[in-house]
Amino acid sequence: MKHKNIPVFIPHLGCPNDCVFCNQRTISGQMSFSEADVEEQIKKAVSTLSPGDEAEIAFFGGSFTGIDRALMLRLLAISDRFVEEGKVMSVRCSTRPDYIDPEILEILKNHHVATVELGIQSVDPEVLSVCRRGHTAESSFAAMKAVKDAGFALIGQMMVGLPGATSDSERATALAICDCGADGCRIYPTVVFRKTALAAMTEAGFYTPLDTKNAVDRSADLLDIFDRRGVPAIRVGLCSSENLASEEEVMGGASHPAIGEMAMSELFYRRLSEGLDRMDVRGRKLLIEVPAGSVSKAVGQKKYNILRLREKYAPAAIKVLENNSIIGYNYILSFLD
Repeated sequence: MKHKNIPVFIPHLGCPNDCVFCNQRTISGQMSFSEADVEEQIKKAVSTLSPGDEAEIAFFGGSFTGIDRALMLRLLAISDRFVEEGKVMSVRCSTRPDYIDPEILEILKNHHVATVELGIQSVDPEVLSVCRRGHTAESSFAAMKAVKDAGFALIGQMMVGLPGATSDSERATALAICDCGADGCRIYPTVVFRKTALAAMTEAGFYTPLDTKNAVDRSADLLDIFDRRGVPAIRVGLCSSENLASEEEVMGGASHPAIGEMAMSELFYRRLSEGLDRMDVRGRKLLIEVPAGSVSKAVGQKKYNILRLREKYAPAAIKVLENNSIIGYNYILSFLD
């Protein structure tokens, strides 16, 4: 079975804050929201599902639990019908930590919501302050605990390369998300969108965006933490759209469309290097077995990992195959000769 989200974007609705990095209309690729179109949008997406697909309606983009309460209930009533008719399995939503309370969680529970995604971004007080998040790290910890205690699956969203952030503060955020029992995570290297406070900070020289290499390296650090703690990464990097490829919308930062794949490839290279450091493979034919669907990540873009492994360890040949019994970023090394 394949899990699929049916996204309903509510760009910037429900969020009075003005985080320095945020331009939800650009990120979602939508400049407006029409409640009248939601049901038809979901119907159209449901019609494309294959037999056996496990589908969820996902209210993304803005802070779903912070929108006008009547609107939220109307949207949930729409999603209720699709769940109760058996067309989708459940509902998920994304929101801010400070828009979680017992009343909200009870409403979500009564409307087939199974998963709550929280935009944690960072648990470093300085980063939260500089980014004008409008809530404290304590709010994030309390919200994550409340979501888990109420029986929801928790997805922790965090960012890489925010103003004031360091590799250490990002690792601390990843560990905090794990410690709070997250069932999954999303990692977003920071993109500088035009017409944001972060763009102004960049132009004024108060902020330097991460280049692609540093964003990949720091994202790989976090993937390593999450993987070792058994927390799967749902996504690394923003969803690609025409806006993300446009210089009219993006000033700088980690906007490479394949940054997620590059970060995963970097982690595979590090893990493989750990194993190969303990072996003598010079002049021998090496077989690397990786999880199903991970061959391209292990090989790297344009065979970058293979080229690095050949240069470092000098095997006669390298062959990479799938092995359905392997999970995560694990692997099996053996010889073909």
